[in-house]
Amino acid sequence: MLPTSEATADFKSGFVAIAGAPNVGKSTLLNRLLGEKISITSKRPQTTRNRILGILHRPNSQLVFIDTPGLHRATGLLNQLIVETALTALGEADLVLAMIDAVRTDAESEKLLLASLEKANLPAILAINKIDRLGDKTALLSLIDQWSQSGLFDDIVPISALAGTQVDKLIETMMMRMPPGPPFYPEDSLTDLPQRFIVAEMIREKVFRLTGQEIPYASAVTVDRFSASRKRKIVEIHASIHVERNSQKGIIIGKNGVKLRKIGEAARQDIERLVQSKVYLRLFVKVQRNWSRDARVLRRFGYQ
Repeated sequence: MLPTSEATADFKSGFVAIAGAPNVGKSTLLNRLLGEKISITSKRPQTTRNRILGILHRPNSQLVFIDTPGLHRATGLLNQLIVETALTALGEADLVLAMIDAVRTDAESEKLLLASLEKANLPAILAINKIDRLGDKTALLSLIDQWSQSGLFDDIVPISALAGTQVDKLIETMMMRMPPGPPFYPEDSLTDLPQRFIVAEMIREKVFRLTGQEIPYASAVTVDRFSASRKRKIVEIHASIHVERNSQKGIIIGKNGVKLRKIGEAARQDIERLVQSKVYLRLFVKVQRNWSRDARVLRRFGYQ
């Protein structure tokens, strides 16, 4: 039960959908807002595939963020499901936090973003991210002017999600736009995602970061076993990395298993911080041919 002190007349709460092109920094911003890593990141576009929910608590407000996959012209069943996930989140929100990259334009995705905002007909704030990478600061004024002409944004806030620049101002701006209402989640909640899901995502992040070519996009991760031993004070996790071809399996394993060990070691360190315990992580690599084009397998892997 939520504390009665929070259910006051001046309390504000609402859902904020974070939307934008792939790789503009949506997941980096969510992690910065929460002060914890719940959404995976990499330099590759389309790292996020699912709806990721994160909860920010303030004394008189609660912001519930929905981190969405990047909006893009989708081809293939998996990418179509990814974009549908992002568009569905807009329908669940009280406010849209749109994001663009200050130094890299993605005209097609930005056009799709504007069309989605117009259709959603919701209050919207634009965050211009990565301003720390702008060599010519006058270009920022030009960007603000250009995007304000759309008439879709109530506020425009330049930020750097990575450096934290003006993120506090962005939070204040979003809080001002929230409707009155009680908190949706208890004050100790950070996300509604189960640990098994976050663990699978952390492993998939390391595949994105430590492999090249098409491997990250041909891979999915499932957690097959997650058990905690109080006696041994250790969490035992078995997880499978699924790929589409035998050649991809060989690349992920690497010569003498070196690549797979690197993926496992990097993932284990993140997972130990998440579960606050020692972790025994065992990874398997399995070939599931054409999984990204098979609706049944996509559902089994959690994409629907």
